[in-house]
Amino acid sequence: MTVIDPDTQAGWVPEADAEDDADDMPLSLRLSIADTLTLGNATCGFMAVYFTTTGILIPHLTGSDESGMARHSAATAVILMLMAAIFDLFDGLVARKLRSSPMGAELDNLSDLISFGLAPAYFVLVYGMVADDAHQRVSALAAIVVLLAVVLRLARFSCVTMKDGMFQGMPSPFGALTVISIVLLELPFVPTLLAIIGVAWLMVSRVEYPKPRGVLAVAMLGWIVAAMGLLAAWALDAPGGQLLLQTGCALQVVLGAVIPLFATARRVNTFRDNRREARAAQLP
Repeated sequence: MTVIDPDTQAGWVPEADAEDDADDMPLSLRLSIADTLTLGNATCGFMAVYFTTTGILIPHLTGSDESGMARHSAATAVILMLMAAIFDLFDGLVARKLRSSPMGAELDNLSDLISFGLAPAYFVLVYGMVADDAHQRVSALAAIVVLLAVVLRLARFSCVTMKDGMFQGMPSPFGALTVISIVLLELPFVPTLLAIIGVAWLMVSRVEYPKPRGVLAVAMLGWIVAAMGLLAAWALDAPGGQLLLQTGCALQVVLGAVIPLFATARRVNTFRDNRREARAAQLP
């Protein structure tokens, strides 16, 4: 039954009819639980840019000497990128277990571009402006290289079909965390620049990386949580926090370098085995 408001002479629809309208909503406009996690990923990436600007760049431009504030803001920005990686990990798991909306893949790529493309590239750009031995224009070029590498990486991911359980090129979350780790190590400018460009190259390379599933997903989650703890200790100026942070960043960089070596060695061994089998098959 429709009720008429005597003042407006307009009818309002009962709750049952409203629910029917919701059911008529196109599937492409409905957000799933996985999509909500993906939007959390994008939010974390945007807030990482915010803290990098307000806590590191603006104090530097205004001549503030509050190093503790800069350290805390840098840690907050990186923790937000780590949280984005957690959201990115879980939205895929939830989508496989439950369901994903028709726009889930597009949302995932757009969110990854913010959190693992724009945020780390901006972090590199700000590093080039505030570090004593850095060159601003060269750092800006390195930041552009990182951003474009992620753009190409995500575009290729949408177009290229890989065998199950593998990524082609370093995944963008892993690449973003490696780039941030390189900056936080506070190495001389030239090695830092070369390492950042190397990570960008790995993201667009054909090196195969395993997808984080099962035990690997649990290990990745544990690593991210441990990294958050190290960053928190460093931000709070805890005893040994700087050493713990550098150790964690070094492990991330070493892991980023070792995985391609193992993947290349496995690819070479597979090629040799196939060649050996082909020769054996040609023998009488």
